[in-house]
Amino acid sequence: MNADVIVVGAGLAGLVATCELTSRGKKVAVLDQENAANLGGQAFWSFGGLFLVDSPQQRRMGVKDSFELAWNDWQGSAQFDRLDDEDSWAVRWARAYVEFAAGEKRAWLDGLGIKFLPTVGWAERGDLRADGHGNSVPRFHVTWGTGPGVLKPFVRMVRQAADSGLVTFHHRHQVDELIVSGGAVQGVRGTLLAEDDSPRGVASNRDRIGEFELTAPAVIITSGGIGGNHDLVRRYWPERMGNAPESMVTGVPAYVDGRMLDISSEAGVRLVNRDRMWHYTEGLRNWDPIWPGHGIRILPGPSSMWFDALGRRLPDPCLPGYDTLSTLRHLRGTGHDHSWFVLTQKIIEKEFALSGSEQNPDITGNDRKAFLRERLLGKGAPAPVEAFKRNGADFVVAGTLDELVAKMNQLTLEPLLDADLVRRQIEARDLQVANPFSKDSQVQGIRNARRYLGDKLGRTVAPHRILDPAAGPLIGVMLHVLTRKTLGGIQTDLDSRALGPDGEPVDGLFAAGEIAGFGGGGVHGYNALEGTFLGGCLFSGRQAGRAAAR
Repeated sequence: MNADVIVVGAGLAGLVATCELTSRGKKVAVLDQENAANLGGQAFWSFGGLFLVDSPQQRRMGVKDSFELAWNDWQGSAQFDRLDDEDSWAVRWARAYVEFAAGEKRAWLDGLGIKFLPTVGWAERGDLRADGHGNSVPRFHVTWGTGPGVLKPFVRMVRQAADSGLVTFHHRHQVDELIVSGGAVQGVRGTLLAEDDSPRGVASNRDRIGEFELTAPAVIITSGGIGGNHDLVRRYWPERMGNAPESMVTGVPAYVDGRMLDISSEAGVRLVNRDRMWHYTEGLRNWDPIWPGHGIRILPGPSSMWFDALGRRLPDPCLPGYDTLSTLRHLRGTGHDHSWFVLTQKIIEKEFALSGSEQNPDITGNDRKAFLRERLLGKGAPAPVEAFKRNGADFVVAGTLDELVAKMNQLTLEPLLDADLVRRQIEARDLQVANPFSKDSQVQGIRNARRYLGDKLGRTVAPHRILDPAAGPLIGVMLHVLTRKTLGGIQTDLDSRALGPDGEPVDGLFAAGEIAGFGGGGVHGYNALEGTFLGGCLFSGRQAGRAAAR
């Protein structure tokens, strides 16, 4: 045997599992098809948001949260409807995760040195029903250091374990097969890839220079999802969401290719909920891309007006920051792959944020002074947002609505927008902000958001007329579908043991992170509450490492 445990995938879940194993004295071989520069995988590029329940940060901001409220929100969002089959373990994972988020998670992270911004974000505000999808209260805790800050303690511990001889890294090792003997997984075989010194995130070569085989009593698969593979996204795109887009931008590096899903299936592992996935509708073409088709997601505040490709305002609950998949489903029925935000300079300055560690240098760099200067005290939008407004192919700016719509029409193959139609809808909305009450649900939502101190200070602008010249200039933003997360995958029990078609564990095989649907083959059900992807990697990686060590 080459190690006590083989971990396939050097992302967050794999690193957490490795830390749990080495802390118990186990020898671990960590395999990854990318070079050493990519240690930490996809999590490095994240905003670092984590789902916590009843945290000190929430309480200081006047937010009353509880396990009961969070569990009600999770169930309403997940909409588990395959309880006797594909969701049988997912629902148990879901409850265990919410208990973790309301209990031990905070102290565990604090012990690792992971700290959070003082304000808490309110993501996925939901479908406007008490028993439906969405977060009833703000729960999105952003890590100081963003994704790299979440990774930092685990990278440090794994490197220390490598120095002491407990970890061996096998970079540029692409797994092609699980070795199964006597019904048990005992290792992996695969392809040695040629060296590639590309920077982190840049697509690497797939030149074959040899083969390898490694053996161990246990294998943990933590190789991620399918977001970088548009062919797989389209293959499993659910009919309930309409047709898959012809054009999408990519929210993850190219190595997020989903290869290990089918490889695991060939070894006798059960894959479930493959029709569940999480893609955003607020994607931008990155003007300074790192990987092919690189897209960036806008993290919107609640005030931008949202129109489809034909200039029709989106219906409830398709509002900025409310219900991702309802919006995606609605837009797929329009016959076009893009939609539009229309907003003012006043809105972009306070409400626009961009997802990703590289788009938030102040938070990623733990620069508190820059954070205050850029986000709360400064004039203008944060520098990365202004850079997109200035350089991005999806932004147009104008002094009048007629001029704005004309520029928006120049971004499409044919002019689809009618300025008079857009104007009528904006003017109707503008009439609703003259009073403290309104029948417009979006205006109601803006005022509701500003009752929360965190939003009032840094994320939600005071209600104003879109066509007020003092709030201008006007801004139009072309939005694209951005691929991101796989919500289904390898079905696992609560010890992260991979299950076979008969529901029994496959001896010697574990799975964690996105390839396991973040636990159980789909802990989120149909909808995610945000801050739950990194958290799912942390929780399932921890479970897998501890169980494999036992």
